[in-house]
Amino acid sequence: MADSQIYRDPEMARRVSDKIKALTPKTGIVKICHVCGTHEWTISHFGIRSLLPKNIEVIAGPGCPVCILPASEVDAAMQMAKKGLVITCFGDVLRVPGSHGSLLDAKAGGADVRVVYSTSDAVTMAQVEPQKEFVFFAVGFETTAPSTAIEVQRKAAENLSFLISHRIVPPAMELLAKMDDLELNGFIAPGHVSTIIGLAPYSVFPEKYHLPTVVAGFEPLDLLFAVYMILKQISEGKPKLENEYSRGVQWEGNVKAQRLISETFDVVDGKWRGLGVIPKSTLALKQPYAGYDAIRKHNIQIQDGIDSQPGCRCHLVVVGKIKPDACPLFLRKCTPQNPVGACMVSMEGTCRVWAKTANVPNTK
Repeated sequence: MADSQIYRDPEMARRVSDKIKALTPKTGIVKICHVCGTHEWTISHFGIRSLLPKNIEVIAGPGCPVCILPASEVDAAMQMAKKGLVITCFGDVLRVPGSHGSLLDAKAGGADVRVVYSTSDAVTMAQVEPQKEFVFFAVGFETTAPSTAIEVQRKAAENLSFLISHRIVPPAMELLAKMDDLELNGFIAPGHVSTIIGLAPYSVFPEKYHLPTVVAGFEPLDLLFAVYMILKQISEGKPKLENEYSRGVQWEGNVKAQRLISETFDVVDGKWRGLGVIPKSTLALKQPYAGYDAIRKHNIQIQDGIDSQPGCRCHLVVVGKIKPDACPLFLRKCTPQNPVGACMVSMEGTCRVWAKTANVPNTK
Protein backbone atom coordinates (compact mmCIF):
# COMPACT_ATOMS: atom_id res chain seq x y z
CA MET A 1 0.00 0.00 0.00
CA ALA A 2 1.35 3.43 -0.96
CA ASP A 3 2.24 5.76 1.91
CA SER A 4 -0.55 8.20 1.03
CA GLN A 5 -3.10 5.38 1.10
CA ILE A 6 -1.92 4.26 4.54
CA TYR A 7 -2.82 7.70 5.87
CA ARG A 8 -6.19 7.58 4.11
CA ASP A 9 -7.32 4.18 5.30
CA PRO A 10 -11.11 4.37 5.94
CA GLU A 11 -11.13 1.68 8.63
CA MET A 12 -8.36 3.40 10.59
CA ALA A 13 -10.19 6.70 10.21
CA ARG A 14 -13.33 5.16 11.73
CA ARG A 15 -11.32 3.74 14.63
CA VAL A 16 -9.69 7.09 15.38
CA SER A 17 -13.07 8.79 15.04
CA ASP A 18 -14.49 6.41 17.66
CA LYS A 19 -11.60 7.23 20.01
CA ILE A 20 -12.26 10.94 19.47
CA LYS A 21 -15.92 10.48 20.34
CA ALA A 22 -14.99 8.59 23.52
CA LEU A 23 -12.78 11.50 24.66
CA THR A 24 -15.15 14.29 23.69
CA PRO A 25 -16.70 16.16 26.65
CA LYS A 26 -20.45 15.67 26.95
CA THR A 27 -21.08 19.40 27.25
CA GLY A 28 -19.50 22.55 25.91
CA ILE A 29 -17.61 23.32 22.72
CA VAL A 30 -14.00 22.27 22.12
CA LYS A 31 -12.50 24.71 19.62
CA ILE A 32 -9.28 23.70 17.87
CA CYS A 33 -7.50 26.08 15.51
CA HIS A 34 -5.19 25.03 12.69
CA VAL A 35 -2.99 27.53 10.83
CA CYS A 36 -2.30 25.85 7.49
CA GLY A 37 -4.03 26.17 4.14
CA THR A 38 -3.19 22.57 3.24
CA HIS A 39 -4.74 21.41 6.50
CA GLU A 40 -7.95 23.21 5.60
CA TRP A 41 -7.94 21.63 2.15
CA THR A 42 -7.55 18.14 3.63
CA ILE A 43 -10.19 18.74 6.29
CA SER A 44 -12.69 20.07 3.75
CA HIS A 45 -11.91 17.75 0.84
CA PHE A 46 -12.09 14.56 2.89
CA GLY A 47 -15.02 15.64 5.07
CA ILE A 48 -13.05 15.37 8.31
CA ARG A 49 -15.48 17.62 10.18
CA SER A 50 -18.30 15.16 9.45
CA LEU A 51 -16.38 12.49 11.39
CA LEU A 52 -16.16 14.63 14.52
CA PRO A 53 -18.77 15.12 17.25
CA LYS A 54 -20.81 18.28 16.77
CA ASN A 55 -19.23 19.99 19.76
CA ILE A 56 -15.70 19.59 18.31
CA GLU A 57 -15.09 22.65 16.18
CA VAL A 58 -11.98 22.85 13.98
CA ILE A 59 -11.46 26.38 12.70
CA ALA A 60 -9.03 27.78 10.15
CA GLY A 61 -6.59 30.48 11.25
CA PRO A 62 -4.15 32.62 9.24
CA GLY A 63 -2.40 29.74 7.49
CA CYS A 64 -2.28 31.14 3.96
CA PRO A 65 0.47 33.70 3.20
CA VAL A 66 -1.49 35.18 0.31
CA CYS A 67 -4.57 35.70 2.49
CA ILE A 68 -2.69 37.85 5.00
CA LEU A 69 -0.66 39.82 2.44
CA PRO A 70 -1.59 43.46 3.16
CA ALA A 71 -2.89 45.65 0.36
CA SER A 72 -0.13 48.18 1.04
CA GLU A 73 2.50 45.73 -0.19
CA VAL A 74 0.50 44.87 -3.32
CA ASP A 75 0.17 48.62 -3.88
CA ALA A 76 3.96 48.97 -3.56
CA ALA A 77 4.46 46.28 -6.21
CA MET A 78 2.03 48.09 -8.48
CA GLN A 79 3.94 51.35 -7.98
CA MET A 80 7.07 49.57 -9.13
CA ALA A 81 5.28 48.10 -12.13
CA LYS A 82 4.11 51.57 -13.16
CA LYS A 83 7.71 52.77 -12.96
CA GLY A 84 8.62 50.23 -15.64
CA LEU A 85 10.21 47.62 -13.38
CA VAL A 86 9.67 43.96 -14.21
CA ILE A 87 7.70 42.39 -11.36
CA THR A 88 8.10 38.65 -10.82
CA CYS A 89 5.90 36.70 -8.43
CA PHE A 90 4.24 33.37 -7.78
CA GLY A 91 0.99 32.80 -9.66
CA ASP A 92 -1.44 33.25 -6.77
CA VAL A 93 0.17 36.58 -5.80
CA LEU A 94 -0.86 37.93 -9.20
CA ARG A 95 -4.53 38.08 -8.19
CA VAL A 96 -4.29 39.35 -4.62
CA PRO A 97 -6.35 42.54 -4.35
CA GLY A 98 -4.55 45.75 -3.52
CA SER A 99 -6.32 48.99 -2.68
CA HIS A 100 -7.27 49.61 -6.30
CA GLY A 101 -6.76 46.44 -8.28
CA SER A 102 -4.22 43.64 -8.50
CA LEU A 103 -0.97 42.91 -10.29
CA LEU A 104 -3.08 41.06 -12.84
CA ASP A 105 -4.87 44.33 -13.54
CA ALA A 106 -1.50 46.07 -13.86
CA LYS A 107 -0.39 43.40 -16.33
CA ALA A 108 -3.57 43.84 -18.35
CA GLY A 109 -2.77 47.56 -18.46
CA GLY A 110 0.62 46.90 -20.04
CA ALA A 111 2.93 46.47 -17.04
CA ASP A 112 5.62 43.78 -17.26
CA VAL A 113 4.47 41.33 -14.60
CA ARG A 114 5.72 37.76 -14.88
CA VAL A 115 4.83 34.56 -13.04
CA VAL A 116 7.74 32.47 -11.75
CA TYR A 117 7.85 29.10 -10.05
CA SER A 118 10.86 29.80 -7.84
CA THR A 119 13.13 32.59 -6.69
CA SER A 120 15.85 31.22 -8.96
CA ASP A 121 13.54 31.73 -11.97
CA ALA A 122 13.51 35.46 -11.19
CA VAL A 123 17.31 35.46 -10.93
CA THR A 124 17.63 33.76 -14.32
CA MET A 125 15.28 36.26 -15.96
CA ALA A 126 17.27 39.16 -14.55
CA GLN A 127 20.53 37.67 -15.78
CA VAL A 128 19.14 37.16 -19.28
CA GLU A 129 17.92 40.78 -19.51
CA PRO A 130 20.55 42.86 -17.67
CA GLN A 131 19.26 46.09 -19.25
CA LYS A 132 16.02 45.83 -17.23
CA GLU A 133 15.39 46.19 -13.51
CA PHE A 134 13.65 43.19 -11.94
CA VAL A 135 11.82 42.82 -8.63
CA PHE A 136 10.93 39.52 -6.99
CA PHE A 137 7.84 39.81 -4.78
CA ALA A 138 8.94 37.43 -2.00
CA VAL A 139 5.74 36.20 -0.33
CA GLY A 140 5.51 33.34 2.13
CA PHE A 141 6.05 32.04 5.65
CA GLU A 142 9.24 30.49 7.07
CA THR A 143 8.90 27.73 4.46
CA THR A 144 9.86 29.94 1.51
CA ALA A 145 12.11 32.46 3.28
CA PRO A 146 15.27 30.29 2.94
CA SER A 147 15.03 30.25 -0.87
CA THR A 148 14.88 34.06 -0.87
CA ALA A 149 17.79 34.22 1.58
CA ILE A 150 19.98 32.04 -0.64
CA GLU A 151 19.53 34.27 -3.69
CA VAL A 152 20.05 37.45 -1.67
CA GLN A 153 23.29 36.11 -0.25
CA ARG A 154 24.53 34.98 -3.66
CA LYS A 155 24.01 38.47 -5.11
CA ALA A 156 23.57 36.70 -8.43
CA ALA A 157 22.01 39.62 -10.34
CA GLU A 158 22.69 43.29 -9.63
CA ASN A 159 19.53 44.26 -11.53
CA LEU A 160 17.31 42.17 -9.24
CA SER A 161 15.88 43.44 -5.95
CA PHE A 162 13.39 41.95 -3.52
CA LEU A 163 10.06 43.15 -2.18
CA ILE A 164 10.16 41.18 1.07
CA SER A 165 6.81 39.94 2.35
CA HIS A 166 7.87 37.00 4.49
CA ARG A 167 6.05 36.42 7.74
CA ILE A 168 6.51 34.28 10.84
CA VAL A 169 3.68 32.02 11.99
CA PRO A 170 4.06 31.64 15.82
CA PRO A 171 3.47 35.38 16.58
CA ALA A 172 0.16 35.22 14.70
CA MET A 173 -0.81 32.13 16.66
CA GLU A 174 -0.01 33.99 19.85
CA LEU A 175 -2.31 36.81 18.77
CA LEU A 176 -5.13 34.26 18.40
CA ALA A 177 -4.31 32.75 21.79
CA LYS A 178 -4.81 36.17 23.36
CA MET A 179 -8.25 36.71 21.77
CA ASP A 180 -10.69 36.10 24.61
CA ASP A 181 -13.70 35.96 22.30
CA LEU A 182 -12.11 33.18 20.23
CA GLU A 183 -12.00 30.83 23.25
CA LEU A 184 -9.50 28.37 21.81
CA ASN A 185 -8.86 24.98 23.41
CA GLY A 186 -5.92 23.86 21.28
CA PHE A 187 -3.73 24.38 18.22
CA ILE A 188 -2.86 22.17 15.29
CA ALA A 189 0.48 23.62 14.20
CA PRO A 190 1.48 23.70 10.50
CA GLY A 191 3.59 20.87 9.13
CA HIS A 192 5.43 22.71 6.35
CA VAL A 193 6.50 25.62 8.55
CA SER A 194 7.53 23.20 11.30
CA THR A 195 9.96 21.38 9.00
CA ILE A 196 11.93 24.64 9.03
CA ILE A 197 11.46 26.04 12.54
CA GLY A 198 11.05 22.78 14.47
CA LEU A 199 8.90 22.49 17.59
CA ALA A 200 10.51 24.81 20.13
CA PRO A 201 8.77 28.03 18.94
CA TYR A 202 5.40 26.48 19.84
CA SER A 203 6.33 25.74 23.45
CA VAL A 204 4.80 29.03 24.57
CA PHE A 205 1.28 27.80 23.85
CA PRO A 206 1.05 24.92 26.34
CA GLU A 207 3.38 26.62 28.83
CA LYS A 208 1.93 30.15 28.91
CA TYR A 209 -1.58 29.78 27.46
CA HIS A 210 -2.28 26.19 28.59
CA LEU A 211 -3.28 25.22 25.06
CA PRO A 212 -2.54 21.69 23.84
CA THR A 213 -0.50 22.02 20.64
CA VAL A 214 0.17 19.30 18.07
CA VAL A 215 2.26 19.59 14.90
CA ALA A 216 0.43 17.61 12.21
CA GLY A 217 0.96 16.31 8.70
CA PHE A 218 -1.40 16.74 5.77
CA GLU A 219 -3.24 13.46 5.29
CA PRO A 220 -6.70 12.74 6.72
CA LEU A 221 -5.36 10.46 9.44
CA ASP A 222 -2.76 13.06 10.40
CA LEU A 223 -5.51 15.55 11.19
CA LEU A 224 -7.70 13.00 12.97
CA PHE A 225 -4.78 11.87 15.12
CA ALA A 226 -3.97 15.52 15.91
CA VAL A 227 -7.53 16.10 17.13
CA TYR A 228 -7.36 12.90 19.20
CA MET A 229 -4.03 13.93 20.75
CA ILE A 230 -5.41 17.34 21.71
CA LEU A 231 -8.54 15.81 23.26
CA LYS A 232 -6.39 13.33 25.18
CA GLN A 233 -4.35 16.20 26.63
CA ILE A 234 -7.56 18.02 27.59
CA SER A 235 -9.00 14.92 29.27
CA GLU A 236 -5.77 14.43 31.25
CA GLY A 237 -5.54 18.11 32.15
CA LYS A 238 -1.93 18.24 30.89
CA PRO A 239 -1.44 20.64 27.96
CA LYS A 240 1.81 19.98 26.14
CA LEU A 241 3.55 20.17 22.78
CA GLU A 242 3.47 17.01 20.68
CA ASN A 243 4.65 16.02 17.21
CA GLU A 244 2.23 13.90 15.22
CA TYR A 245 4.23 14.56 12.02
CA SER A 246 7.42 12.84 13.19
CA ARG A 247 8.07 11.47 9.70
CA GLY A 248 8.59 15.02 8.44
CA VAL A 249 9.41 17.24 11.42
CA GLN A 250 12.28 17.05 13.88
CA TRP A 251 12.43 18.92 17.20
CA GLU A 252 15.30 21.13 16.03
CA GLY A 253 13.83 21.70 12.55
CA ASN A 254 16.11 22.55 9.61
CA VAL A 255 19.07 24.21 11.31
CA LYS A 256 20.75 25.19 8.05
CA ALA A 257 17.59 26.94 6.83
CA GLN A 258 17.21 28.71 10.18
CA ARG A 259 20.78 29.95 9.91
CA LEU A 260 20.16 31.28 6.39
CA ILE A 261 17.12 33.20 7.62
CA SER A 262 18.90 34.68 10.65
CA GLU A 263 21.94 35.70 8.60
CA THR A 264 19.83 37.45 5.96
CA PHE A 265 16.87 38.95 7.78
CA ASP A 266 15.96 40.95 10.86
CA VAL A 267 12.70 40.10 12.62
CA VAL A 268 10.52 43.23 12.81
CA ASP A 269 6.94 44.29 13.54
CA GLY A 270 4.68 44.00 10.53
CA LYS A 271 1.14 44.24 9.27
CA TRP A 272 -0.97 41.22 8.40
CA ARG A 273 -4.15 41.65 6.37
CA GLY A 274 -7.07 41.14 8.71
CA LEU A 275 -4.90 41.05 11.83
CA GLY A 276 -3.23 44.45 11.96
CA VAL A 277 0.34 44.97 13.13
CA ILE A 278 1.82 41.96 14.93
CA PRO A 279 5.04 42.50 16.89
CA LYS A 280 8.13 40.63 15.68
CA SER A 281 6.24 38.80 12.96
CA THR A 282 7.82 39.84 9.64
CA LEU A 283 11.23 39.67 8.03
CA ALA A 284 13.30 42.56 6.65
CA LEU A 285 16.67 42.45 4.91
CA LYS A 286 19.65 43.11 7.17
CA GLN A 287 21.73 46.22 6.52
CA PRO A 288 24.48 44.44 4.52
CA TYR A 289 21.79 43.48 1.98
CA ALA A 290 19.94 46.81 1.94
CA GLY A 291 20.94 47.35 -1.69
CA TYR A 292 18.68 44.46 -2.62
CA ASP A 293 15.64 45.93 -0.86
CA ALA A 294 13.30 46.99 -3.68
CA ILE A 295 11.56 49.59 -1.50
CA ARG A 296 14.83 51.41 -0.76
CA LYS A 297 16.43 50.87 -4.15
CA HIS A 298 13.51 52.28 -6.11
CA ASN A 299 12.39 54.90 -3.59
CA ILE A 300 8.88 53.49 -3.08
CA GLN A 301 6.60 55.04 -0.49
CA ILE A 302 4.64 52.47 1.51
CA GLN A 303 1.21 53.85 2.38
CA ASP A 304 -1.74 52.42 4.26
CA GLY A 305 -3.78 50.28 1.92
CA ILE A 306 -7.41 49.21 1.76
CA ASP A 307 -7.35 45.62 2.98
CA SER A 308 -11.10 44.95 2.83
CA GLN A 309 -13.57 45.96 0.17
CA PRO A 310 -17.17 46.79 1.23
CA GLY A 311 -19.00 43.68 2.39
CA CYS A 312 -15.89 41.49 2.52
CA ARG A 313 -15.46 39.49 5.74
CA CYS A 314 -12.00 38.03 5.09
CA HIS A 315 -10.73 39.66 8.28
CA LEU A 316 -13.12 37.46 10.26
CA VAL A 317 -12.58 34.32 8.17
CA VAL A 318 -8.81 34.50 8.58
CA VAL A 319 -9.07 34.27 12.38
CA GLY A 320 -11.81 31.66 12.35
CA LYS A 321 -14.50 33.90 13.81
CA ILE A 322 -16.83 33.12 10.93
CA LYS A 323 -17.02 30.41 8.30
CA PRO A 324 -16.68 31.49 4.65
CA ASP A 325 -20.36 30.96 3.87
CA ALA A 326 -21.24 33.54 6.54
CA CYS A 327 -19.71 36.26 4.38
CA PRO A 328 -22.40 38.02 2.31
CA LEU A 329 -20.12 38.02 -0.75
CA PHE A 330 -19.18 34.32 -0.66
CA LEU A 331 -19.98 32.67 -4.01
CA ARG A 332 -22.12 35.67 -4.89
CA LYS A 333 -19.93 38.62 -5.75
CA CYS A 334 -16.75 36.89 -4.56
CA THR A 335 -15.83 33.73 -6.51
CA PRO A 336 -12.62 31.89 -7.43
CA GLN A 337 -12.89 33.44 -10.90
CA ASN A 338 -13.41 36.96 -9.54
CA PRO A 339 -12.09 37.17 -5.97
CA VAL A 340 -13.03 40.22 -3.95
CA GLY A 341 -11.22 39.12 -0.80
CA ALA A 342 -7.73 37.66 -0.46
CA CYS A 343 -9.11 34.46 1.13
CA MET A 344 -10.65 33.52 -2.23
CA VAL A 345 -7.43 33.86 -4.25
CA SER A 346 -5.03 31.07 -3.36
CA MET A 347 -5.62 27.33 -3.40
CA GLU A 348 -4.72 27.56 0.32
CA GLY A 349 -7.23 30.31 1.08
CA THR A 350 -10.07 29.20 3.32
CA CYS A 351 -12.79 30.73 1.13
CA ARG A 352 -11.25 29.24 -2.03
CA VAL A 353 -11.04 25.82 -0.36
CA TRP A 354 -14.68 26.00 0.70
CA ALA A 355 -15.76 27.18 -2.75
CA LYS A 356 -13.97 24.29 -4.43
CA THR A 357 -14.86 21.49 -2.00
CA ALA A 358 -18.46 22.38 -1.11
CA ASN A 359 -19.84 19.48 -3.17
CA VAL A 360 -17.09 16.90 -2.61
CA PRO A 361 -18.55 13.74 -1.05
CA ASN A 362 -17.35 13.07 2.49
CA THR A 363 -16.68 9.42 1.63
CA LYS A 364 -13.63 10.19 -0.54
